Amino acid sequence: MISVTMVDTHTYEVVVEGETETSHRVHMSAEYHKKLCGGTMTQEWVIVQSFQFLLEREPNTAILASFDLPDINRYFPEFETEMSTRLRQ
Repeated sequence: MISVTMVDTHTYEVVVEGETETSHRVHMSAEYHKKLCGGTMTQEWVIVQSFQFLLEREPNTAILASFDLPDINRYFPEFETEMSTRLRQ
């Protein structure tokens, strides 16, 4: 299970339950949110879907403790295309 809680403007705490529970600090700007989904989904939902994407590729213990959401695209170049598809269905 993935839970997302807003910490402050554009910063979220994400807890991923699994064999080992992990906690992550994620930043997502309004501009990046709009780029991924056209602003049609909540920022929390975009982050949940982003973590689903990550968990399909690596265990939660391999996900960075703190990062900006666009950083995912550096490690997984298909991220933005995949997210645009997922979020516009």
